[in-house]
This record gives sequence, structure tokens and C-alpha cells, in this order.
Amino acid sequence: MENSVFQVRMLGTFSIRKGDQEINDSDNRSRKIWLLLAYMIYCRSRAISQEELVNLLWSDEDGSSNPLNALKTMFHRARASLNQLDGTAGHSLIIRRSGNYAWNTDIPFFYDVDEFEKQCRLGTAAEDKETKLAAYRKALELYQGDFLPKLSSEPWVVPISAYFHNLYIQVLLDTIPLLSEAGQHEDIVTLCRKAVEVEPYNEQLYQHLMQALLALERQREAAHVYEDMSQLLFDSFGIMPSDEIRALYRDAVRTINDRALSISSLRDQLREPPAAKGALLCDYDFFRVIYHAEARALARSGDAVHICLMSATDNKDEELSKRSLDRCMENLQDVICSNLRRGDIASRCSVSQFIFMLPQANYENSCMVCERVIRAFYRQYPHSPAKLHFAVQPLEPSV
Repeated sequence: MENSVFQVRMLGTFSIRKGDQEINDSDNRSRKIWLLLAYMIYCRSRAISQEELVNLLWSDEDGSSNPLNALKTMFHRARASLNQLDGTAGHSLIIRRSGNYAWNTDIPFFYDVDEFEKQCRLGTAAEDKETKLAAYRKALELYQGDFLPKLSSEPWVVPISAYFHNLYIQVLLDTIPLLSEAGQHEDIVTLCRKAVEVEPYNEQLYQHLMQALLALERQREAAHVYEDMSQLLFDSFGIMPSDEIRALYRDAVRTINDRALSISSLRDQLREPPAAKGALLCDYDFFRVIYHAEARALARSGDAVHICLMSATDNKDEELSKRSLDRCMENLQDVICSNLRRGDIASRCSVSQFIFMLPQANYENSCMVCERVIRAFYRQYPHSPAKLHFAVQPLEPSV
């Protein structure tokens, strides 16, 4: 790309460059200038009236006593910013047409938004996989983030940003099978790690990331991806990852040892830290495995095992606010772990509930344990807005 050509980027950041000179939207004091420039460039196919620009810049304010004069001042500042790139850039790029303003399309410039969309179209239209993959790669490289993120609250930006965001995710999902088929798993990892920063709640992206890491035999990284994603989904929405992703996690942790081990080494790995006290706290996925193991053992032994479900609501039996619930569940976890025995197992099974398993405890004793936990919670947190409820059921033996 020649140094004499202006380069405009709006995906991830807003910058205008010519040669070694660049101006960008990192200066928050110039937000209106960047809003004006962004609108002029994006709407460059037409002249824009002064009234439209006044409404763009000051629609959320009481308004200036002399809006046209204020607009002239804003254009003066915008042109001064452009002149940092080239002494005449301000007046050559922003022109007047019959009392309206326009971006001068006679001056060639590179625009990442147009190039991104162009490469997406080329990739979609391509019939052979190599051409398709090459175009998609170029498009994904251009997408450095959502459209005009610092102006994301502007009404005209919202639908445009959503369109390019969705186009980016779709192109990425179309690219991954092509890379996988070519055995380019490292590239999938790079692309997916970048994508989850743009769209952190898309489970499909995490699934592809974990599959690529497993193909590269990087099981520990795959396990860490799952753990981070699981915590994010639970904290944000109170939901568990899909069965497909949990199956990948089990594959990752099952093969995390990449060489044969002696039984002594395995025993050292499995040994619980000596400082661990109270109940064993685990993820719900592992609680289910322990539950299945206990159900099988119970069919042979006939011992009494009960499970307890403890729920948190407000005093009206309705949902707590997110802030109160987060604090309540963090505190309740500590109380449960410290008030149950070392042989008991506990897990958070929903955004507002814990489940725990009490081996060798009958129904009456299990109810007493729950009541003890609740008393301890209220004693430690007397001002908590939470109301705790519990239900007890016997563990059914496996048949």
C-alpha cells in the first residue's frame, strides 16, 4: 500500500493514517470530532446537510444558541486534525457542495470496512476451497474488533456494528472447517482466542478452540479454556456449558498425563492437600460422576445416603438481585464447606442453589445438617437479605 494513500480503519479502533503520520480516537476530549469524521466517511456517497450534522452532534443536548456556528467550529477542528497528516488534507478531504458537506471521494483511500466486506463476499462466492480460505483469511485479519467501539452508543452505529460483528462470526465459523481439514489447528486456536475477546459468550467458539487444542495435544490449555468459560457463563447467566463441551473437557482431563506414570506418582497426584478441611467442593459435572459412583455402591451396601438441595431467595421467596446473590452464594459456599464433614461432597448446581451429598446419614440427620448450615450462615451474616430453603431426598441406588 503506497504511503501517499490515506488509510482509514474503523474495525476495533478509529484511525486515519498517511505515511508515517496517524491520528486516532484515543483522545476522549475530541469525541465529537471523531463522531463527525466517522459519519462523513461512512456516508461519503452523499452530501450531508448542516441540519443532519447538527442533529448528529447535539441531539442529546439542549442545543447551541447558534448551532450552525458551532458546526463550523467543529469542522475547523476536524480539518485541523486532518492537517496533521498532510498540510492540505483538511480542506481536500472535507468539501462543501451547495451548502452541504461531503467527504471527497475523488481522493483514493484504503478503508478497512469496505475491504473486509469485499473479502467476505469473495470468499462466499469462491467455488474452490483455496480461494475461499485465502479471502476469508484476509477478512479475518482485517477485523480487529467491532465497528467504532468508542462510538458504540450512537444510534446510527448500533445496527452497522451488529451487521459486521455477525458477518465476522459467520465467516470465522465457515473458515474453521477449512482450516481443520487442512490440519491447520494452530491457526484455529489463534482465530478462536481472538474471537472470544469479541464475543465472549459464544459456546461454539470455545468448542472449536478446545477441539483444536486437543488436536494439538495441548490438553491442559483445553482444560483451562473450559474452566474459564464455565466460570464466565455461570457468573453471567447461571448456566452450565453444553454437553458437547463438557465431553471435550472430560477428554482433556482424562489425557492430561502425556506419559506413563508409576502408581506412586499417580498416588501423589491424587493425594488431597493436607490443609483441606470440611466438605469436598467440586464442579457439578464431577458431582454427577460421584453421584453415579455412590448410586452403584449403594446397590451393594444398602447404606443410607441423602442428597440436600439448598436454595437462596429474598424474604418474599423471589430472586435476589445479582449483587446480593453473588455475595450470598460466595458466603454460603464457605459456610457449607466448613460445616459439613470431610466425607461430604458439595457443588453449586445453579445460580442460586447448592447440592450436597451426605453419606451414612439418615433423613433426620440430613435435615439437622441443613438446619445447622442455615443457622451458621445467619450467625455469620446476620444482615444478609437472603432466605435459605432446603429439601432432602434419599439417593436412589443404581439398578
